[in-house]
Amino acid sequence: MMNSIMKMNYKLPGPKSKAMLERGIPLFRNGLRYEEECKKAARRGYRGASQVVVGRAQGSFVWDLDDNQYIDFQNGWASNPFGNAHPEIVEAVHWAHTRYGFHYDTPHRYELAEKLVQIMPNRALTRINFEISGTEAAEAAVNLALTHTKRRYIISFSSSFHGEALGSKMLSGTSNNNHYMEAWSGGVITAPYPYSGEIPAGMTQEQYVEYCLWYIDNHITSSIVPANNIAGLIIEPGLAEGGNWIPPKRFMQGLRELCNKHDWVMIVDEVLTGLGRTGKMWAIEHYDVIPDVLVFGKNISGGIEPCAGIAARDEIMGDNEHYHTGSTYAGSPAACCAGLKTLELYERENIVEYVAYLGEIAKGIMQKWTRYSIVNEVRCNGLLLGVNFVSPDEHQKDWWFAREVRSRMMENGVWAINDRQTNVRLYPALNMEESVLREGLAIMEEAIAHVDSIRQSSFGDSPAWPTGDAGF
Repeated sequence: MMNSIMKMNYKLPGPKSKAMLERGIPLFRNGLRYEEECKKAARRGYRGASQVVVGRAQGSFVWDLDDNQYIDFQNGWASNPFGNAHPEIVEAVHWAHTRYGFHYDTPHRYELAEKLVQIMPNRALTRINFEISGTEAAEAAVNLALTHTKRRYIISFSSSFHGEALGSKMLSGTSNNNHYMEAWSGGVITAPYPYSGEIPAGMTQEQYVEYCLWYIDNHITSSIVPANNIAGLIIEPGLAEGGNWIPPKRFMQGLRELCNKHDWVMIVDEVLTGLGRTGKMWAIEHYDVIPDVLVFGKNISGGIEPCAGIAARDEIMGDNEHYHTGSTYAGSPAACCAGLKTLELYERENIVEYVAYLGEIAKGIMQKWTRYSIVNEVRCNGLLLGVNFVSPDEHQKDWWFAREVRSRMMENGVWAINDRQTNVRLYPALNMEESVLREGLAIMEEAIAHVDSIRQSSFGDSPAWPTGDAGF
């Protein structure tokens, strides 16, 4: 563990990381304009976001190429339930590679499916289909709903994220990943998600939830598509990429009621929120709701080997001649061995209960941060953690503050996530030591306090201090 990390002041990127970035970024997307955008940002008075290149990772820590150490709150985009490179999972994957290489059908595929159906909500989802990534799994779930109901439309939600393939881009409610694809979205109907940051017309949170449910049950079915031609809906029980927004219980239960009313398939995308992240095995269990299809991924293979899939009710997947999906490497021996070892560790170390314990600690610390003028909301559900930032002054962009807080955290040794959004997201390892969690949150609060304290003196009509993302 780190010692006196609050005294750190890393100059980022360090020379080795900077050299690698300059060498590598031109090879990837936007590489042709990277250097010019950096110059433009500098001319506008922005300083680029803190960037590093990972040199090594272990447990709850990462080190960059310059050997600067960080508490890892980004956690492989929430893919490493036990932190980085857990030795038992690495060993299980190595054993599978050595024994099988790659072949599709090995006993571990069936064994993992047996384990998964035992941990599904109320043990009601009895059929498993493996995929490689959460993207593929989300698309597989929609395909299953369409072929089961023999209907043509699916409802998704604003600011949702279900992946980066063509189909999942259409399902996702974010506007920055589906440019020029309008013609491909004909089968997707987007409904409002009642996240608390953007409530219209002076409504209360409760009124907005009721409006969102009304919109689905009345506006969509009367003005867009008849209810009997909608196959179902896909929902995140925690708007993860959209900022770790946590939906009210009434909303999730209302969606279940609508699905029952119209014979729609209720799909919950738990790629990020599932497998203990929220202090229950599945986030949907906070709402006393049992879905028809559940999408899983990320944590299932311990962050070592790609693995994802869906679980569904027997009557939906048990006999569906038109449903077909999968990939060459889906359910590979190494992925399934990783999954089996991961679930063994969950049980052996009481991970879900421990997350609930850590989540209460995090909530107790973070809820006090609303006293800072740039913080307008803190969200905590287990270790699904988010802080939303807002500019106290109209001419200042909200995301400047989120980006600057994240950069200050990096400079003091904590790595979190900010994608030019108004929030900073945290995904600690589910087995993170309490002392490490507390230290990381203390560093984040220092960053918030620092940015808040210099806001008035550093921002003016021609801001020279706000952070930009260099345009890439």
